Amino acid sequence: MTERSRIPSTRVWVLSLLALAATAGPAMAQNDDPVAVPTLFATAHQCMNCHGTLTGPDGEDISIADHWQASMMAHAARDPYWQAAVRREVLDHPTAAAAIEDTCARCHMPMARYQANAEGRPGQVFGHLSGAKAKTEAEAEAVALALDGVSCTLCHQIQPDHLGEEASFSGGFVIDTTLPQKQRPVFGPYETNPGTATRLHTANGFVPVKADHLATSEVCATCHTLITETLNEAGEVIGELPEQVPYLEWRHSAFAGAAGAGDARHCQDCHMPEVAGEAPISKLLAVPRQNVSRHIFRGGNFFMLRLLARYAKKLEVTAPPEALIRTAERTEAFLSTESARVTVDTTTGPEGRLVVEVAVENRAGHKLPTAYPSRRAWLHLTVKDGAGGVVFESGALQPDGSIRGNDNDADSTRYEPHYQQITQPDQVQIYEAILVDPQGAVTTGLLRALAYTKDNRLLPAGFDKASAEERIAVHGAAVEDQDFTASGDRVTYRVDPAGATGPFTVAAELLYQPIAYRWADNLRAVDAPETKRFVGYYDAMAGESAVVLAAGASTIGGVTGGEAGR
Repeated sequence: MTERSRIPSTRVWVLSLLALAATAGPAMAQNDDPVAVPTLFATAHQCMNCHGTLTGPDGEDISIADHWQASMMAHAARDPYWQAAVRREVLDHPTAAAAIEDTCARCHMPMARYQANAEGRPGQVFGHLSGAKAKTEAEAEAVALALDGVSCTLCHQIQPDHLGEEASFSGGFVIDTTLPQKQRPVFGPYETNPGTATRLHTANGFVPVKADHLATSEVCATCHTLITETLNEAGEVIGELPEQVPYLEWRHSAFAGAAGAGDARHCQDCHMPEVAGEAPISKLLAVPRQNVSRHIFRGGNFFMLRLLARYAKKLEVTAPPEALIRTAERTEAFLSTESARVTVDTTTGPEGRLVVEVAVENRAGHKLPTAYPSRRAWLHLTVKDGAGGVVFESGALQPDGSIRGNDNDADSTRYEPHYQQITQPDQVQIYEAILVDPQGAVTTGLLRALAYTKDNRLLPAGFDKASAEERIAVHGAAVEDQDFTASGDRVTYRVDPAGATGPFTVAAELLYQPIAYRWADNLRAVDAPETKRFVGYYDAMAGESAVVLAAGASTIGGVTGGEAGR
């Protein structure tokens, strides 16, 4: 059985809890007595001794446990932006608070939440965070499981049931709730000899079982395909929103491979790249293995990794700050070398104007950026004259994390449209998702949001925007832009040099922010410790909130133009 992530209205919340056993997922009790189920999970510290401090064939550190410990997966529950966002939603929809916490814990505190649901209780968020006092040993264990984030015995116990199906999305992964603690399987890609299996079982109580499904995108899709429900002021469900759907985007792209061709590139290929050659996966009877996946989980949130490192003590982070910085550096290197390409061509148009063609290519297997809608990428273009003076600039990053000229950063009720042609410095090409509520007002409240009024995030190779289903559709002016395709986007800048003399140097950068200015600034008005804490952190680090994904340059007026990029 599986469990769909749906946030029911208050009047149906109790009924939903009672019905979960009949609909999907672990059974929920109909009274205050917990259901008798085995202990389902263990924290990662039980895996550290054997799966930490590992070295690859070229001397590279490939420590599975250590890399995970410094990842965003491990910090899913400690992420202060997530905590602030959940608090904002709870305050916005107080009658649905219990349901919101249970749903948000589904993928950020999955072990504690799944155990609670199996025992007949809803999951919680704030009862497990700093300041919460555990009164019993069971409560202390629940806090430990919650703060362990997306941990080893969660992912490695996911069953193959319904993977890739609708029921598996929004945290609908299946964990066996019947086997006793000492008989629970943990899935992995390798056969394990009886001696090693016995030692592993002795060490942590789990039984290693070879299974291929953990290497598929469908496992990642269980939490990274999230459909949230729209609530009205009474806490009633009035619609739903595809909050993040990178798996569905991937499935509609060339990266998913032709049906039956076996040439798919799965999430793990990019986000958990394999070690070259043979490498050990454990210090215990370290048999060299082929195709060992690094557990670095490289993604897009370099900013939060650096924030966690800087405020590690205040956030009670257990990973060493230097390890978080290394993960942030790997993330930035991944983003700046493998995510995009920018090409710039410049010619002279009528009346001496410079005509700049900027082409952007998305090299990722999903939209760029993808996932949580706070993420955005944009073009920063500068034109300098022969003396080095700036003739034109569009899309400059401000010290507070805002983009100069962006309507949405200046005014929360507006947003920057998608452009085919840019002629003014206050016009900026921003690749982003803009949400609106049922009244059509721009919002960053996920549970207020009903639809996208703009979604021009760059499409992956093979993505047909005409046949894309509604959940992954393009929205806004990009729909009619014939230069906005699966090959990327092409934008024309027409620049008046205003009497300046060349040669003119044109430079274009594709910048990226995991947390856009508006998504942070809208938390400023929310009176809660979690929101005030995060806004303070963001203000202190806003100048570090963006990274360059790709760059290109061209010159005109005596110097031959050309292509550059990363």
